[in-house]
Amino acid sequence: MAVDRDHVLRSAAALLTRRSTATMDEVAKAAGISRATLHRHFAGRDALVRALEALGIAECEGALDAARLDEGPARDAVRRLVEEIEPAAGLLAFLYTENQLFEGEAQNEGWAHIDDRIATLFRRGQSSGEFRIDLTPAWLTEALYGLLASGAWAVTEGRVARKDFTHMIVELLLGGALRREES
Repeated sequence: MAVDRDHVLRSAAALLTRRSTATMDEVAKAAGISRATLHRHFAGRDALVRALEALGIAECEGALDAARLDEGPARDAVRRLVEEIEPAAGLLAFLYTENQLFEGEAQNEGWAHIDDRIATLFRRGQSSGEFRIDLTPAWLTEALYGLLASGAWAVTEGRVARKDFTHMIVELLLGGALRREES
C-alpha cells in the first residue's frame, strides 16, 4: 500500500499545530500509518519538521500569489494576504516555534523570499502614504508573523472565533491598539 506523503504531512501539521510536543508515534497514529512507515519517509523529527517547513513555504507562496500584493491599496493587499494565509496559520505558528529552522546556514532561502515579498508590500504602503514610515518594513513583516501565529494559537485554543481571525490581525497590525477619536 502506497503512503500518501501529502496526507502524512498534513496530518502531522494538524497534530503538531495543536500539540507541538507530539511524539513520532502520535504523528504516525494521526496519519493512520505505523511508526516504521513514518520513519521510512522521515528519518526522525528533524526530517519531518524540515518537510513541514517546505510545505509551509509552499503554502505561504501560494497565499502571497493569491493575495495579489501589487493590486489596489496596500492595506487591502494586507487584508487579502491574511485571508489567504489563514488556512495555513496553524502550521506557520508551529514552524514559528521551531528555532532550528531560522538559525545558521541551514536556513531555507524560501523564508527570505517570503520576507522580501511581504516587506515589499509594506514599503509600497509606506511610499503611498498608507503606512507609517517610522516602522521598518522588516519590523512590520515580523509583527505580521507574530500576529498570525498568535491568532492561530488563539483560534486553536477557542479564545478567538475563526471568523474573526483576519479582522483582528489586520486591525491590530494596521490600526494599533489605541482607540481612535470618533468625530
